[in-house]
Parts: sequence; C-alpha cells; structure tokens
Amino acid sequence: MLRAEGARRRLDWGASDEGASDEGRRCLQGAPEASWRHGPGQAGSWDSWCRGTDSLQGVSTRDTDWDGVRLHVVTGKGGAGKTTVASALALALAAGGKRVLLIEVEGRQGIAQVFDCPPLPYEERKIAVAPPSETQPGGDVYALVADPESALLEYLEMFYNLRHAGKALTRVGVMDFATTIAPGLRDVLLTGKAAEAVRRKKDGKPVYDAVVMDAPPTGRISRFLNVTSEVSGLARVGPIRNHADTVQRVIHSPETAVHFVTTLEEMPVQEALDGIAELRGLAGGGIQVGGIMINMVRPTELDPDQLRAAAAGSVDEHELAVGLKAAGIDDSVRLAADLAAELTEHAVTAVGQEQQRRRLAEPGTPRYGLPMISDGMDLGGLYRLAAALREQGAA
Repeated sequence: MLRAEGARRRLDWGASDEGASDEGRRCLQGAPEASWRHGPGQAGSWDSWCRGTDSLQGVSTRDTDWDGVRLHVVTGKGGAGKTTVASALALALAAGGKRVLLIEVEGRQGIAQVFDCPPLPYEERKIAVAPPSETQPGGDVYALVADPESALLEYLEMFYNLRHAGKALTRVGVMDFATTIAPGLRDVLLTGKAAEAVRRKKDGKPVYDAVVMDAPPTGRISRFLNVTSEVSGLARVGPIRNHADTVQRVIHSPETAVHFVTTLEEMPVQEALDGIAELRGLAGGGIQVGGIMINMVRPTELDPDQLRAAAAGSVDEHELAVGLKAAGIDDSVRLAADLAAELTEHAVTAVGQEQQRRRLAEPGTPRYGLPMISDGMDLGGLYRLAAALREQGAA
C-alpha cells in the first residue's frame, strides 16, 4: 500500500492521573489542553519534511511501521535530543490504552528533566498519560532509571537469593571491582533489565505492551548491545552466561529495533550513518535497525528554486527596499540589506539540511521528521512530538 504524504489522523488527547504516584501527578500537571488536543489538520504533515521531495512512500498494510516490535532502543549523538525523542516515542506507543515502560540507563535523570519530575528511583513509576484512540482510553507511561548497582542486587536475589549479601558487597565497592575486571557486566545488567521487562508477564499477558530504552550515545550503542561478546570473558557457563544469552535472544529478535536520533547537521548525520553501518555489520546484522528520527526540523516557506537562488546570494535588495518603503518603513535601504543577508544565511542552512536529508535516505530505513519546539520543551511539546510520530506511522 501507499501512504500519501500529509495523511492526517485525528488525535484527541486527554489526560487522567488516576493511579499515578505523587511524583507522577506532578509530571502530569501543567500541560494546557491546547498543547495536547489536536483537531483535523492541526498537527501538520511532517512526512514531507523527513522524506524530502518524494510524495509517496511504500509501506506495509500494518497500522504502524513497527508493529510487532516491543523493545525500542533509542540512540543518537549527544545534543540531538535523544532523551526527548525517546520520551515522545513512549507517549506515542502508549496511545489508545497501551502500557509502556520508558527506561533510562545512563543515570543522568534525563527523563525526570523532560517530564519535569523529581529525580526518579530504581522503581517503575507512572509518569504520564498518553492519548486515547477513538475507541480506547489513554494509555500509561511508566519510567525506570536503571543503574548497575541496583540491577546487580536484583540479579543476585533472582538467581542466588543473595540480596542482603549483595547490599553488603555494594558497600565495599564490589560493583566497581566487578565492572573493572569485566567491563561488559554493567551493560549486561542494564540491557538485561530492559529484556526482563519485555518478557515479564502477568496472568499470561505481557505487563508492558512496549519498552522504550533511552540508550547510550551512538558511539557506544553497538558495544552496549553486543551482550554475548561483552560477557564472554566473564562467564562461559552458569547463570550469568544463561542470563546474557537470554538478553541476547531478545535483542536479536524481531521484537527489538534500534532507532537513531539525529539533526540535519553534518556531524550528527555522519554519526547516525556510521552507527547504522556498524550495527548492521555486528554479528551478521542480527540486530534490527529501526527508524531515523530527524529532530528539531525547521520548516521553510521558500520553494527549492527560491532557496537555491537565495543561497547563491541572488537576493534583490532593491526590490526588498521598495516593498519596505511601500509598507511605510523608514531606512528601507539599510533594512533591506540586513534582510537580504539574513535570507541568504537561512537559505544556505536550508540547502545544507536538504543535502543531509538526502544522505539519511541512503540506509533505506524509514525516516521521521520532528518539528523544532521553539518555545521550549515541556509536556505539551512532548505531546506534539508524539503526535508527529503517530501521524507518520512510527507508533
């Protein structure tokens, strides 16, 4: 089937804080209705932004591009908005009554900052309510800040019934010692927590419909996910190795996809392309590359011919001055020169971004455009980004 560029969905987003913790309620507060309730056409079409001049894209008959994926690993260059995009993806996936867990593994409390919450503990806690569908109520987003020490305690209790002994061991620095002699152990524990959440069931059904991992930056993502290799020097048999093998099966399954966040700048784009190539070459390409999330996209009102002309410096300052003077603006000549310089700078940037957009088409993976939120990121801004992701079929 073909999805026409600009295809719109009606998204009527509501919120309820029933069942949320005190911290979660504080996260849920403060988003004005206008920021999360979209009528027809209000969300705009980000398809045309992220897919360049192509007006149609071949897609499957599935409702989204990633149906069947339950572990969404989000990576990207620092400064590209990785945590923000992961949070928006969690909201988008939870729409229509779904239950989603958002996991942070770097210990920066980035999720708490994005959702304007107090620091989050090593505990799964409801932090937001996602949009409803036409037939189902809004879903729930839970968050967890996973740290290796807490994961180690949980692991010791789960496999060796040694939680109390583990607490004593952490006081003498055994975690630092263990990760020094076996650096991969830290990553095994963190990826293991995400894999466990994906596999966890209650009454025969998955506890979470999806898990979103705010993963390490692109430069570390292949090593972070290559669990079997990282743990091979630590254990070849036994519970630790069995645990690592289970994690690896989840990561290498069709239920996992790794999404790359970038902006339309040369260095982030190059890092995303390098990360995709490295991931595809890892273990024979056994880890599924997800989508490319192009963050902080700025629209332009100029057509391609106008952009190219402006970028080449062919801006008619006299025509600008005449128009300014006709509008009753004094000193129109000087102002026209300033406007022409600004227009040329804008056009050069826009042309450069279009070149980067074409580079991002090379891997052949779906691309999604996310708008620049110029008035600062808050919960309302996250809802807008989630709407853009859902409109384009990313969730």
